[in-house]
Amino acid sequence: MTEYVKSVDGTRIAFEREGAGPPVILVGGAMQFRAFDPATAEMATALASHGFTVVNYDRRGRGESPADAPITLAQTLDDLRALIAEVTEGADDAVALFGNSSGGAIALAAAASGLPVSKLVLFEVPLDEELGTDGAEFLEGLRERITMGDGDATVEYFMKDMPPEWLEGAKSGPGWQGMTAMGPSLEPDSEALAWTQSASRAALWAGISQPTLVLVGDQTLDLMSPAADSLVTNLPHAVRGTVAASDHAWEPKAMALTIAEFLVDRAGRSGASDRLE
Repeated sequence: MTEYVKSVDGTRIAFEREGAGPPVILVGGAMQFRAFDPATAEMATALASHGFTVVNYDRRGRGESPADAPITLAQTLDDLRALIAEVTEGADDAVALFGNSSGGAIALAAAASGLPVSKLVLFEVPLDEELGTDGAEFLEGLRERITMGDGDATVEYFMKDMPPEWLEGAKSGPGWQGMTAMGPSLEPDSEALAWTQSASRAALWAGISQPTLVLVGDQTLDLMSPAADSLVTNLPHAVRGTVAASDHAWEPKAMALTIAEFLVDRAGRSGASDRLE
């Protein structure tokens, strides 16, 4: 059942929750929202079956969370703050965050900003070179296209460095119109990734004390392994693991089990250490 929470500026954020137990919020990456993303819905159901309250939401500007451009990272963090307050009923309890792809950079920004986050699970965050300028340059180009109001150009630009067959498949598929409609919501993804290059990562993430699981697929793209290494090196309490995945897409039940094992109290019944590298 779809529920709604209002962000600080009045924007209505749509979400679903399943299960009962410690809360986990799923932070989608580029192009993800509930009606467009059955794999995450399947994973949410599987994760809930392991004893968690799982929140799957439409990020601002996507699905049932409509919003006008510009859409910023700060607004996206405000939306997460409102969701956290809703699922913890305003208490000071923290929630775990699962960040997929660029959603992992948003989850990192949430933890760094002081939101009540207990643990982080990050899957294939596509980090570029530390202290590089390409993220800021990419963000500038994306903003120019969003301002022009050209949805096709915005998504084509966003996907320009991805394998060309991904863009070709997207443009020839039935979901292209939906993808171009959410173009403005890609700005926080790019802003969060640019933020990861804005200072040395050790300094940028020094305050992220939460236990963090950094995941890559067992069949991954070339850039993902060094990106994972950078995360583990520069986050104070991070470990690396693998999960069944290829071409930047994970298997829902395997991902749910991997997340669940990490989030369970390791002093109790967790088997996560058996799966970590």
